Amino acid sequence: DPDALPYAELHAHSSFSFLDGASSPEELVEEAERLGLSALALVDHDTFAGLVHFAEAAESSSVATIFGAELSLGLSGPQNGEPDPEGEHLVVLARGPEGYHRLSRAMTEANLRGGEKGRPVYDLEELAAAAEGQWAVLTGCRKGAVRRALEEGGPDAAGHALDELVALFGRDAVHVELIDHGDPLDTDRNDALAALASARGLPVLATGNVHYATPDRRHLAAAVAAVRARRSLDELDGWLPATGGAHLRSGREMRERFARYPGAIEHGLELAAELAFPLKRAKPALPKE
Repeated sequence: DPDALPYAELHAHSSFSFLDGASSPEELVEEAERLGLSALALVDHDTFAGLVHFAEAAESSSVATIFGAELSLGLSGPQNGEPDPEGEHLVVLARGPEGYHRLSRAMTEANLRGGEKGRPVYDLEELAAAAEGQWAVLTGCRKGAVRRALEEGGPDAAGHALDELVALFGRDAVHVELIDHGDPLDTDRNDALAALASARGLPVLATGNVHYATPDRRHLAAAVAAVRARRSLDELDGWLPATGGAHLRSGREMRERFARYPGAIEHGLELAAELAFPLKRAKPALPKE
């Protein structure tokens, strides 16, 4: 699209986020290409299982690929059957091959330590030691430590959680994530987060916290959530997002949504340029079937 405004989506889940994402990596790449996005980060829960599909789909597209994961901290057991799975989430983006290997090792160790499928066990200080500057850390969704502290204890508690992340991973690694799915409270949350970031000289970063490629997949996403929770859609209704806004959006739409947070889109583009994985090989694109 010649009118596309540049935007990098740095928080997207595929169907490899078991019973959470509702689109395949291929569908996400295809829609990102259609929207004219410059980069896409795949951050499935505790796994790199979708990355081969992601990388292969991106080879014939103009979308740069970023590899990451959303780590589930503090699980007491596997989360299937839970309407609102427990645990705190940490979004980690790998800086190229070195960051990828470190993140892969950390997830493997956590899954082994958990002793049962679906229950990785991480140690936050070990993760920080493993990162050594090779990861970018996003404050994440409502289950991230900072957003959760904001909901439960207000800005002071959120500031404390943010300071802890900076102490662990370093000032250069931490990015304060702003998300707007059209929930009436999203702007208040984002204003509070932007103020905390500003007070600490940390960058803000706009993401779509994407769980499906296109708006029409929201119904599949709801069905998938019901399967995960082992409940009917009616029983699950109170736990489902009210807006169905977790889809990919164009750069133009994201810029309009986040206009009140200067730099939030630009910072994402700068970070994407640093993190993008050198996957494009010098070979002709295969003809489309």
